[in-house]
Amino acid sequence: MALRDTSLPEPSGPTKAPAPGTAVREAPPLPDHDRGRLLSGAHHDPHALLGAHPVPGGVVFRSLRPFARAVSVRIGAQRFPLVSEGDGLFSGVLPLAEIPAYTLVVSYDGGEQETHDPYSFLPALGAFDLHLIREGRHEQVWKALGAEPMIHQGVSGTRFTVWAPNAQGVRVAGDFTCWDGTAFPMRSLGAAGVWELFLPGIGDGACYKFEITARSGHRFLKADPMARRTQTPPETASIVHASHYAWGDERWLSHRDALPVHEAPFSVYEVHLASWRPGLTYRQLAVELPAYVKDLGFTHVELMPVTEHPFGGSWGYQVTGFYAPTARLGTPDDFKFLVDSLHRAGIGVIMDWVPAHFPKDDWALARFDGEPLYEPGDARRAEHPDWGTLVFDYGRVEVRNFLVANAVYWCEEFHIDGLRVDAVASMLYLDYSRDSGQWTPNVFGGREDLDAAEFLREMNATVYRRVPGVVTIAEESTAWDGVTRPTDGGGLGFGLKWNMGWMHDSLQYMAHEPVHRTFHHHEMTFSMVYAYSENYVLPISHDEVVHGKRALVSKMPGDWWQQRANHRAYLAFMWAHPGKQLLFMGQEFAQGAEWSEAHGPDWWLLDPAYGAEADHRGVRDLVRDLNTVYAATPALWERDTDPAGFEWLVGDAADDNVFAFLRRAADGTPLMSVTNFSPVVRHDYRIGVPDSVPAWEEALNTDASRYGGGGVAPRAVVKAESTPCHGRPASVALTLPPLATVWLRPS
Repeated sequence: MALRDTSLPEPSGPTKAPAPGTAVREAPPLPDHDRGRLLSGAHHDPHALLGAHPVPGGVVFRSLRPFARAVSVRIGAQRFPLVSEGDGLFSGVLPLAEIPAYTLVVSYDGGEQETHDPYSFLPALGAFDLHLIREGRHEQVWKALGAEPMIHQGVSGTRFTVWAPNAQGVRVAGDFTCWDGTAFPMRSLGAAGVWELFLPGIGDGACYKFEITARSGHRFLKADPMARRTQTPPETASIVHASHYAWGDERWLSHRDALPVHEAPFSVYEVHLASWRPGLTYRQLAVELPAYVKDLGFTHVELMPVTEHPFGGSWGYQVTGFYAPTARLGTPDDFKFLVDSLHRAGIGVIMDWVPAHFPKDDWALARFDGEPLYEPGDARRAEHPDWGTLVFDYGRVEVRNFLVANAVYWCEEFHIDGLRVDAVASMLYLDYSRDSGQWTPNVFGGREDLDAAEFLREMNATVYRRVPGVVTIAEESTAWDGVTRPTDGGGLGFGLKWNMGWMHDSLQYMAHEPVHRTFHHHEMTFSMVYAYSENYVLPISHDEVVHGKRALVSKMPGDWWQQRANHRAYLAFMWAHPGKQLLFMGQEFAQGAEWSEAHGPDWWLLDPAYGAEADHRGVRDLVRDLNTVYAATPALWERDTDPAGFEWLVGDAADDNVFAFLRRAADGTPLMSVTNFSPVVRHDYRIGVPDSVPAWEEALNTDASRYGGGGVAPRAVVKAESTPCHGRPASVALTLPPLATVWLRPS
């Protein structure tokens, strides 16, 4: 290796060197306790020992290079060899009046390297950042902690910072140190618990971890909690990353906050990226996914967790890299390209976010600095009994800051349009899945986790303040009051909440044979009792089509024709019901098999050679038409959270398995939805309607032959008659197709 890399910047500052031939004097030895702590990785201030420091009679230079054969100091054109002290320490004193600009020339068996001395730099993190970290109020903490490529004091390199308040010492190890951290101990920056080191010459793409010495003396390697890029699992190192992506979605962002989400069309296609088209990268998905979703008319995609996770079978719900998109599909800039492509196609991006728990892997967050840090110290609270994971300590301000800033990070850095927050109920209750004696009541004697509730309020308030136009969505399965109520009104502040009650009740109803549905009619009407208690999303998610629950079409009773008819009727009923809607991939074409992350949707079912036009392509055509009519019909979305936007026409026809209701737009324009969940045609079925609409026409019929139905339909135009029915002065007589939903609009 050449003596000097010509790309290395010239040292700045005084460069007056000793006279040629000046001998390097032996430096006074380090005190034994300092030397021992430095070499064992347990020193809090290595910069006080290493680097250049004035001493009587000159300047002492000391470097720690454990694999080096020799180390010299270069000042101007001269080199001064340092004296080996053993254990990789090299030192010497030069007769200088002040510390000069200098570099180190380090000789190894394979050659020489010239570098700036990491211990000649001032801290690259400011006092205000440290103050905000200590207060738990650093809303862009990813810019203060982690690995940040930068130019510091005129030199290019990477600033490494990590929060480890219980550590005796922290060192940087990486592929540039042969994974030995001895050469690069970090300094403590005081009461904030942050350790820092600027390493010149280290840049984008370098692999690293933090080597932590715990209070117990145990030493171990940990991945960076703030890493923006990681190795591909099963490898676990963090990677220095500098984004170079140039966004092209300005048009999308400029109008994203034009309409509140609860007053806008919101139809979501849920996707597991790794299995949607197995083998595709982020950039390849960016070609296929936006085109497919746009063709079907969905307004948004919801991505199952893309944050880094060690076990693919967790589907991303056991996160170790909260600030890094999974490397399985590409780089962070590749993921930005996917989001950008979706935006340019007019499609919003919701991301599953998992602040409820994290896995116990010994190289990740668990006992990060040798003691409970991100998790509570009380083992009863720390363990999550359902998932074999650890929960976050929401009462610790730095942990709350880590998570709140993480939510902001995805929205600001990756232009994510919304966060669907996983497992909110498990966060809100101290006794969640715990028996008596396995939890401690809160200060009021209750079972609510007050710290978790406050964290969620802070997260929502911060995200909505910093990133206008985004939406947060709670997967919350209990009756916690005010999940979507604003935080200033005492609520948790979410924009939307998954309606788990509707999902459970409606799927239970659909699983019954039609002859038995008479006795379960209330399961389809009960949702309207509480439909306006929160701002709801109706979710048919991945959770409903795995683990023996069967695919949506396979939940339906009857033969294959009846199953598909039930499936189609149910989807149209769902699209018309108050609330936004979400459908998991594969269910849009009535895949019969459960989803498997190993092979994804059964796309072969759509192959014309299979004869799928009526069976599966027809169902997909229906979903396309549902979304098309939905987007063009404000009655179906404009007043989702307003009781005045809904009116039962027929809600008590249990013997007939019929449901009929009106949806109304803000200007009063109605759409009528009529569902016949029995397998018989009902001729001249009379339904009371408002006398303000003289005639109705079909907007959509799930029994249409192009969807695979029987082609039974009402007349092209159905006129209202002055025949009282259902308490109304006018009515219509309809032909109701079997196992079908019909939408009618004013003619």
